[in-house]
Amino acid sequence: MRIFVVLFLVAALVYLGICGAFFVFQRSMIYFPQPISDRTGTIITLENGGERIHVTTHPDPGPDALLYFGGNAEDTSLSMPDLTETFPSTAIYLMHYRGYGDSSGTPSEKGLFSDALALFDRVHAEHPNIVVVGRSLGSGVAVYLASQRPVARLVLVTPFDSLQQVAAFHYPYLPVRWLLRDKYESWRYAPNVTAQTLIIAAGEDEIIPSVSTELLRTRFKPGLVSYEVIPGVGHNTISESPQYLPLLKSR
Repeated sequence: MRIFVVLFLVAALVYLGICGAFFVFQRSMIYFPQPISDRTGTIITLENGGERIHVTTHPDPGPDALLYFGGNAEDTSLSMPDLTETFPSTAIYLMHYRGYGDSSGTPSEKGLFSDALALFDRVHAEHPNIVVVGRSLGSGVAVYLASQRPVARLVLVTPFDSLQQVAAFHYPYLPVRWLLRDKYESWRYAPNVTAQTLIIAAGEDEIIPSVSTELLRTRFKPGLVSYEVIPGVGHNTISESPQYLPLLKSR
């Protein structure tokens, strides 16, 4: 009997150790900062919250602009050629999150939300019509931004209802509800979005459970969301589909 008590205590200590490690190192499991690979665009610096946030841009004097928020391991500068071709006569702004590219600081939900608002306010002063595109992790940033600012149109690529839900899917043995600090609860902000919204899902998404994307779809006001699934592509290969770019600019 005593051996079972000892084994239980050892197992409990190991489990608590795993939970503790997850709590301490969780942000290194969420964010994977990438350097800037393509420096052909114009770099502007956004001063916000004591940090210097770099944004790769393609200037245009017209009224239209696009803000792009990428995935957790994405170098957003690589999307510039496709976006400038897809959105002509549009100013393009690709944010490099805190700690990504040449941006200072370390990434966090609070920091990314704050930086997104600051970027929108700066761009909106020159471009009244702003399309916001968020991919994967960036969908959480984009939904929050659209709930707080007058976005003209919102596009969400492989989005989730909440990062907490995704983490629970991948780590069902951990109490992520109590451990996760950056939850990106898009379900909380989606009801306040007024912009027409397009959700683009990957038919073979191995990262975001389809139930999470489907659930997010129901969070918006009725009649606001268009929903498209690109079959045969995964979470990281969706942008390679010939359907991807035409969908981005579809109305």
